[in-house]
Amino acid sequence: MNNWQSLLDRAYASFPEASRQPVIGITGNYGEQNCKLAEGYYKSIQQAGGVPVIIPPLADTDSIINTLEHIDGLLLSGGADYNPLLCGEEPSPRLHGINSERDLPELLITQLAYNRQIPMLGICRGIQTLAMALGGKVAQDIAEEYPDVRLVKHDQDADRSQPTHSVSVEADSTLYDIYKEAQLIQPTDGGGGRLYVNSMHHQAVSDCGERFRMTARAADGVIEAIESREFKSIIGVQWHPECLADGAPLFQWLVRQAMHYREACDMHRRILTLDTHCDTPMFFPQGVDFGSRDERILVDLHKMTEGHQDATIMVAYLPQPQMGETFSSKVDFDVSSPMEYADLIFDKIEELVEKNKHYLSIARTPADLLSDKRQGRHSIMLGIENGLALNGQLQTLRHFAQRGIVYMTLCHNGDNDICDSARGCTTHNGVSQFGQQVIREMNRLGILVDLSHASEQSFYDALDISEQPIVCSHSSCRKLCDHPRNLTDEQMRALAAKGGVMQITMYNGFLVKDGNATVNDAMRHLEHAIKVMGIDHVGIGTDFDGDGGIRGLASSSDVINFTRMLMARRYSENEIQKIWGGNFLRVMSHVQKERQ
Repeated sequence: MNNWQSLLDRAYASFPEASRQPVIGITGNYGEQNCKLAEGYYKSIQQAGGVPVIIPPLADTDSIINTLEHIDGLLLSGGADYNPLLCGEEPSPRLHGINSERDLPELLITQLAYNRQIPMLGICRGIQTLAMALGGKVAQDIAEEYPDVRLVKHDQDADRSQPTHSVSVEADSTLYDIYKEAQLIQPTDGGGGRLYVNSMHHQAVSDCGERFRMTARAADGVIEAIESREFKSIIGVQWHPECLADGAPLFQWLVRQAMHYREACDMHRRILTLDTHCDTPMFFPQGVDFGSRDERILVDLHKMTEGHQDATIMVAYLPQPQMGETFSSKVDFDVSSPMEYADLIFDKIEELVEKNKHYLSIARTPADLLSDKRQGRHSIMLGIENGLALNGQLQTLRHFAQRGIVYMTLCHNGDNDICDSARGCTTHNGVSQFGQQVIREMNRLGILVDLSHASEQSFYDALDISEQPIVCSHSSCRKLCDHPRNLTDEQMRALAAKGGVMQITMYNGFLVKDGNATVNDAMRHLEHAIKVMGIDHVGIGTDFDGDGGIRGLASSSDVINFTRMLMARRYSENEIQKIWGGNFLRVMSHVQKERQ
């Protein structure tokens, strides 16, 4: 009783009662009609500075989703085999006992946690859970999959606290860095290192799938560790670190990643996150559903919620007809003119917003965005990509202003009657006479002039003509990727000098000249733009659903991960707010304030 009272007194001796620590959910084992867990798991989490919470094996999505809302990290614990029928395989004669009570709940929670970017560590059965849930494959018995398996005894009789065999760890892996920092890995001559681990299994991952890479193998080739290829905080190991004296580094890593994840989520609750360009309406002819997690599109309510993204500017994109083509032949809807097509797109956006009105709203001003955030709603702003939508009529701008567009991209991939495109034929040698009228009328109506897709001469002409700051809603740096759609350092300086902003895009071909871009390439472009223009003139315009989306920032779900990368680079909350739309909204506020 005295000990109980002293602990209670300590809790209330100061405020708050306890320091805030990351909450780590641990999937519970099941047996003899009991949910149970070996003490090594929860004690290792507690010793690493986390708060362990056991998650029972319930295949109930409401229970799982509500659990995920309250945890910062997930530990997938070890245990019995998976039922191979779950992945379309018949059971092998070598299959051991399965634990079907756990199978479906753990596959569900893993996929849902993955979509929410929650850090995960899978141990033994847990690494197999990661593979099965996320596109990999598990060998029912390693003797059937690995011809050299007799070189290593994987199912040991030794005490679990004893290392029983070694694994080779890849040098360029998070796993290597974790154990190198702890000075627990032995470097090898060929690069990488060697760890000594315990092992009590007869199953293993046989194929990591596209989302993971192999980071450790046993001497017989058995995969002993995997980690995310998508820059997510996910690691799986085949051994049991909770039983080893030197197993703490993995749990410390998980708790640390959980803390970073929670800090990023907390920041997103305080700041407003705006992606300044998405092309989701291009998928409207396919009947996509913005209220479901539709795999055909990169932006929907679920993905925006998972990535903690508040708002996007959704554009009516109008393809530029080439010589001899009609506009109606370029689009999937039966319309007679570009203006009619843009109106149809806006009608459909309004319909999807009305259908999801409790969670979604159309915003027309920065104040609308802030109001939606306070009320717990996501926001869509409207834009036009290609001034072809005007049908050559200046008065059409007022119509679109009344519909609530916040910007218009003057052209697309081809010259139009407003200006020359970066992919055009120098029809006007810059901005046309009609284009001059358009820019001045946009200034008057408070519509942002967007110069993404414009030629260099059009860019400089528009800067001279416009009395208001100009934006490039989805562009990147030509210095790093020599593409005519990207801005030179000179253009970037000129844009900043006039108070404008440039939004880095996630379009592969605008980030790297060859190969596949990753989020690291996008970060290089962003930081180059900051170096050239300053932190007050940059942002993000992903071009999601317009062929934008790269490994590490592949959809709205990944937005929170980009924030985590910015935080790791020591950007302040104020700077991150500027990058995630603050600078763009500053310009929007200024331009809208000056409208007549």
